[in-house]
Amino acid sequence: MKDDGIELLDSKMENITELKVGKKLNEGKTKEVYELPELPGYVLMQSKDQITAGNAARKDHMEGKAAISNKTTSCVFKLLQEAGVKTAFVRKYSDTAFVAAQCEMIPIEWVCRRIATGSFLKRHPGVKEGYKFYPPKREMFFKDDANNDPQWSAEQILAAKFNCAGLLIGQTEVDIMSRSTVAIFEILEKAWSTQDCTLVDMKIEFGVDVSKKEIVLADVIDNDSWRLWPSGDRSQQKDKQTYRDLKEVTPEAMQMVKRNFEWVAARVELLLESAHQGRVVVLMGSISDLLHCEKIKKSCANYGIPCELRVTSAHKGPDETLRIKSEYEGDGVPTVFVAVAGRSNGLGPVLSGNTAYPVVNCPPLTADWGAQDVWSSLRMPSGLGCSTVLSPEAAAQFAAQIFGLSNHLVWSKLRSSTLNTWISLKQADKKLRECSI
Repeated sequence: MKDDGIELLDSKMENITELKVGKKLNEGKTKEVYELPELPGYVLMQSKDQITAGNAARKDHMEGKAAISNKTTSCVFKLLQEAGVKTAFVRKYSDTAFVAAQCEMIPIEWVCRRIATGSFLKRHPGVKEGYKFYPPKREMFFKDDANNDPQWSAEQILAAKFNCAGLLIGQTEVDIMSRSTVAIFEILEKAWSTQDCTLVDMKIEFGVDVSKKEIVLADVIDNDSWRLWPSGDRSQQKDKQTYRDLKEVTPEAMQMVKRNFEWVAARVELLLESAHQGRVVVLMGSISDLLHCEKIKKSCANYGIPCELRVTSAHKGPDETLRIKSEYEGDGVPTVFVAVAGRSNGLGPVLSGNTAYPVVNCPPLTADWGAQDVWSSLRMPSGLGCSTVLSPEAAAQFAAQIFGLSNHLVWSKLRSSTLNTWISLKQADKKLRECSI
């Protein structure tokens, strides 16, 4: 889900055949950051053919790693962005580079773990490998290579009083990053599960967008960033741990590591699609209910769910209502029916009594008789299981929650929506307190 700023940037880039790359702003172990003079407020993130471990205590050239990492990062950020997570990522520019919003990075590495392994076991003796965290475990590490990135508490982050791009990192900002870390992990965990692959843990970083002055997910998320165990089996691990575990770096060993990275890059593209598709069919009792139904359709689009509108009356044409119902049952596409009928709602109960598909009542209540009419949607004969929601947006959300059980892309939008609602309330509270002081 792109914001207006990214759409404007896309239109600008369409008129630029080749980006003019300016001075180098920063260089890390596996990437370089360059300014883009023609696109102020944005940078080019250039990956390197280099792999490191132990804060670069081990460092090797790996031919093709830049392209592999860039493909992985671009797909992961696209997945998160489409879900509704705010990221610095804008678009893939070349095989080895992508364009991102310029950020001042917050020097904290956020780690989220579902399964205890690696350094966690060393820091917590007695915990057995494989212990599962519910909810996922969050940890913070201060980025300081000279001291091996020490673990920090939230209190230490607050005491540091980081000021990034003019934004003081206080309690609200720490809470937002903490909450976002878990949501991002869960979205990617759900996505990888569709490939029968367990996301064991991952590390991410946040920055402050220098133009918008807001916290966004930044840096990169590639095969250096996580542990991935196909079928939950550590012996099949495909992440950078295979490089860390090498007793001796040989050409054959590096080829094995590269094959693992290519395996991940090939499958990460599959995360952008879902094998399970569905649709919402809204049946309205009268064309006068069209405005109400269009709100449902618009909300469905926000979740990426196709929505069709039909007109039929269970009172005046029950045979046609059941024929339309059969039309959608017969093509094998998972369907949620939404019944929109004012006054006496016969549409929802008739549908519910004649289909095994979910039926949701969403009556367009009026101010005069609404309190009485709603009972025709609430009081059902035995054997009928249709639910009733009054808001068109809530009807679409309920349908999305049904499809989200089998479609990770829909689920990720729901998960991101709850995160963004929480963040907006947190920011509103901060703003109110600042005004009151």
